[in-house]
Amino acid sequence: MTPPRTHQASLMGTSDPFADLMASLPSHLRGPNAGLIAGIDEAGRGCLAGPVVAAAVILPPDFDAALLPGLTDSKALSAAKREALAPRIRQVALAWGLGLAWPREVDRINILQATLRSMERAVACLKLRPVFLLIDGDKACGAPCPQRTVVGGDALVPAISAASILAKTFRDKVMVKLDHRYPGYGFAGHKGYGAATHLAALRELGASAMHRHTFRGVLAEAERLALLETLRPEPVLTSGKAAPTPKQRQSCLPGL
Repeated sequence: MTPPRTHQASLMGTSDPFADLMASLPSHLRGPNAGLIAGIDEAGRGCLAGPVVAAAVILPPDFDAALLPGLTDSKALSAAKREALAPRIRQVALAWGLGLAWPREVDRINILQATLRSMERAVACLKLRPVFLLIDGDKACGAPCPQRTVVGGDALVPAISAASILAKTFRDKVMVKLDHRYPGYGFAGHKGYGAATHLAALRELGASAMHRHTFRGVLAEAERLALLETLRPEPVLTSGKAAPTPKQRQSCLPGL
């Protein structure tokens, strides 16, 4: 497989970063006849428990910000505002998709690779094919599509902002469900992050199946290091990608 063409853009310090970014894209990605561009972002990368969730969102080429007032990075919004925007994003978007990587996969291949896989899954289950990807951060994913990484893109590119909101709101709902299945850890409140109450629960209850056992603070350090010693690289296909299990192939949720 030919590797995707990638670029990196930092949008800080310019007078109109989003306009600069769009002007720098190939001509077929600009104007009323632009090809479809998907914005991608993730939620839950730094958590001690639960999945990492990525979202891919394709907004109309002629998207008007007035359609989604208040759209910005999900971290800058209250939970109520995110929940209000999420259904509206799904309505306005031409297509959207979600990709997940669960804790055992995170432990097996590390959080960076799991995050990139969740992004690839989100793109793969889009019901429309994008011609270009804009990815928040500085790491390109393995989706077979030209792409550009955008540092700070979740606050500057509407499609990435929309993706950040869909990823965050979906993951929050997952963590609320997991709170019922694994009581005592407080997942519904801290959503799996390393809050003091979460760390105290880990000391009292030990780690659950939904915890990332290779993360510091989840297991005793000696136990964590022993686990790391047992992990081995996954078999890979000739393309260089690890072979997905049937369950992993279903770790996405497409939407229109």
